[in-house]
Amino acid sequence: MQITTPDIGVDQAVVAEILVKVGDSINIDDSIVLLESDKASVEVPSTSAGVVKSIAVSLGDSVAEGAVLIELEAEDATSKTVEPQTADAAQKTSENTPTELPDAEVMQELSAHQPQASSSAQSVDVQVPDIGVEKAIVGEILVAVGDTIAIDDSIVVVESDKATVEVPSTAAGVVESISIQVGDSVKEGVVILKVKTVGLVAPASVQAVKTESAPVQAAKTEPVVQATAASKGDVEVKVPDLGVDKAAVAEILVAVGDQVEKDQSIIVVESDKATVEVPSSTAGVIKAIHVTLGQNVSEGVALLTIEAEGQVAAAPTAAEAPKAPTQAKPQEAPKAAQQTNQPIQSNSVDKLSKEQNAANAKVYAGPAVRKLARELGVVLADVKASGPHARLIKEDLFSYVKARLTAPQAAPVAAAAAVSGLPKLPSFDAFGGVEEKVLTRLQQVSIPQLSLNNFIPQVTQFDAADITELEAWRNDLKANFKKEGISLTIMAFIIKAVAHLLKEEREFAGHLADDGKSVLLRNEIHMGIAVATPDGLTVPVLRNPDQKSIKEIAVELGVLGQKARDKKLSPKDLQGANFTISSLGAIGGTGFTPLVNWPQVAILGISPAAMQPVWNGEGFDPRLMLPLSLSYDHRVINGADAARFTNKLTKLLKDIRTLLI
Repeated sequence: MQITTPDIGVDQAVVAEILVKVGDSINIDDSIVLLESDKASVEVPSTSAGVVKSIAVSLGDSVAEGAVLIELEAEDATSKTVEPQTADAAQKTSENTPTELPDAEVMQELSAHQPQASSSAQSVDVQVPDIGVEKAIVGEILVAVGDTIAIDDSIVVVESDKATVEVPSTAAGVVESISIQVGDSVKEGVVILKVKTVGLVAPASVQAVKTESAPVQAAKTEPVVQATAASKGDVEVKVPDLGVDKAAVAEILVAVGDQVEKDQSIIVVESDKATVEVPSSTAGVIKAIHVTLGQNVSEGVALLTIEAEGQVAAAPTAAEAPKAPTQAKPQEAPKAAQQTNQPIQSNSVDKLSKEQNAANAKVYAGPAVRKLARELGVVLADVKASGPHARLIKEDLFSYVKARLTAPQAAPVAAAAAVSGLPKLPSFDAFGGVEEKVLTRLQQVSIPQLSLNNFIPQVTQFDAADITELEAWRNDLKANFKKEGISLTIMAFIIKAVAHLLKEEREFAGHLADDGKSVLLRNEIHMGIAVATPDGLTVPVLRNPDQKSIKEIAVELGVLGQKARDKKLSPKDLQGANFTISSLGAIGGTGFTPLVNWPQVAILGISPAAMQPVWNGEGFDPRLMLPLSLSYDHRVINGADAARFTNKLTKLLKDIRTLLI
């Protein structure tokens, strides 16, 4: 029996990898070759089961639709494994009696995990999911052949021009083979590795299959809950609301077996805005850690499991089962099985949205079609069915994939365009070579945000404020402040003066509307204060400085600065700023052009003050002059308005008493 190339949506493709060898025993839908074209990489599944007799292609061959790939010899009936027979029965059931499909799939799933049927363990392909870009480079492989992995364990790190992402496993078991290498360029749907699945369902579950529909559903869900629910009061600590879509795990502060207290820091995560320590939500002993260094996480992702102190959780009863967070509702369990044709626990790593899951649950398709869809990375709800009774068939999938491969590419997002305008670096080998120094995680994740400044027509207005009297007054006050443990810096006075001015010049603390036709004026002032840390610049936010005294501002400045250096800023400490001040302090320099931090429209730069001779009409007086640099978005603020703003600010700083008028 010959297996030929199906319609892959292009005229010709090149054989990039041969996934089987002569003598291998394969099942229907097992991937046999990997084909590559200038549009995509596609794994071709076998349309029959048997033993590979010969391979008709070689690496690098160019093949078209109908070209022979391999030749199969049918296996003896006695040598067939239990699983293909079960799958065939399930397929026939799905085609002839759609209403009985869930029961057939339950039988398949349960029988596949019987301890006495270990020979029926499946080899599951783990593929590249939708990572938000057309292709990415394999930066690191985190597992090896023979490793035992669980669902959601990170297996590879892929890198693109947007981000570094750790890809989680969608199956649990033992790694049989790895199909990629470091440096490979991969896309959605490319096979990463093969996993031999591990049995997870107890033998007692098989008896439940023989009962009516409701007991079947209970049998499918209850064992899973028992496997995931803790018998000793286990609690999962999850990522809280970070204020950003995702952040990278920068440091893991605990280890398995450690005793932790409630609110003790357990994980350090970094985003393009700040570094944040995540506290434990309960006290107890660390049982498992679910994340690795560098992994991107978002709100709700499980970080670790803690055996909570003084808690003993009873096994869930049948009445409690529907309330368990990891279990589907009983009436939805068959639909979930029909949708994925995998053990129920795979639902916990479903990457689809709630709307897509709801739509997929209504799709009528057999197990073989569902498996092929998973291998091709196709969402069933997006495919138009042409089979009897609106059943989705393989031809529908091939047509859908062909349409996607030939469709025009979508325009890149703004963040990608911001960094893609520069050509690749030339080679410096002929000029002494280079030494690579890796940027800190905070610097790396800041690049997309900083690149947005390329789209802002920025202008900088320079001025200088005479702060001679202000500095003298500060020196008179700071001794008493120091006794109270407060550091009184000139920044506290500057913040108070700027906050006062922003109440008059509201455009400087506003935002340009998306349509470019109006300015959104904020009702409150929340000022970002740039703080230098060993890992890079971070900008905590000082709330409502216009409503606070200089003493209160000085106290909060000290607290925010220390939290930034200790990596203890919370997400709320970094959100909502509508104006920023960046100071070089005593580092040096006479002026600089700070970058406007979108979506803000202005930023004030402060350089070190210096004594300068100032003409008084008759002679020169020594005055302490403070350089000011106001950068602004010229679409919102005119040059004359910026000059007037800095001029008003110099007058406020020259005589701070005018704030009282």
